[in-house]
Amino acid sequence: MRFTLLLAFLFFFTLSIAQVKDTIPETNKTVKLRDSVDMKAIQDSAKIKEAQDTTKKESRAERKAREKAEKERAKYYYKNIKKDSARLEIEHLSRVAWKRSMILPGWGQYTNKGLWWIKVPIIYGGFVTSYVVFDYWQWYYKEFLAELKYRQEFGTGTDTPLGRWDEAGLIKQKDYTRRNRDLTILVTVGWYGLNIVEAYVDSMLKNRWNVSNDLSLKISPTFLPTYASMPGMGMGPMNGRSLLTPGMKMTFTIK
Repeated sequence: MRFTLLLAFLFFFTLSIAQVKDTIPETNKTVKLRDSVDMKAIQDSAKIKEAQDTTKKESRAERKAREKAEKERAKYYYKNIKKDSARLEIEHLSRVAWKRSMILPGWGQYTNKGLWWIKVPIIYGGFVTSYVVFDYWQWYYKEFLAELKYRQEFGTGTDTPLGRWDEAGLIKQKDYTRRNRDLTILVTVGWYGLNIVEAYVDSMLKNRWNVSNDLSLKISPTFLPTYASMPGMGMGPMNGRSLLTPGMKMTFTIK
């Protein structure tokens, strides 16, 4: 009986020790798994923070270099499609034309050739006209302004024809001449801009659309026959009196 109790005690003691040993590795595995998950989360957060720090720490020189590279790429690509050599050459010629016209009016027209010998005189004729008109309104503006200053200082008008004007009329004419003078400046700036636009558009049309010599158009004067019917007869060339009316004839020739 004692021997049986001793065996039972040893059995339960061994079983309890075995259960403790079996549970220890499982606990270690859980702790190890949890530690690895936490370490991975820490590493991921560190990478995200490093990426954010890299973006924020982009220097001014690096940003300029990146923007310059993007602009350079945009010259050779259109919506991620690489431009061919012909299109790049056309765009280069157009840039040269309008930039030259911006530096010196008429230079871009001379670069495009064609009717530059007509366009250049027109451009500079517009500038000369603008200067003459500006000088005209500026002279009258100074006259009215001087008369108003004289009256303000001495209380009476001058001996010139403007001296007989009333003060309200002088103020109105002074503002009118000043407005026209300023408008002349705006028109001159617009004329200068039109010179640049014309050089660019003419270059694009000349290089992208070519009208061949195989197609020609000829316009010449001519006489067109008309017919007036006689009483009691039908309509038509044999039944009436033939008349001629002057007109224009257009002839297309395709070789």
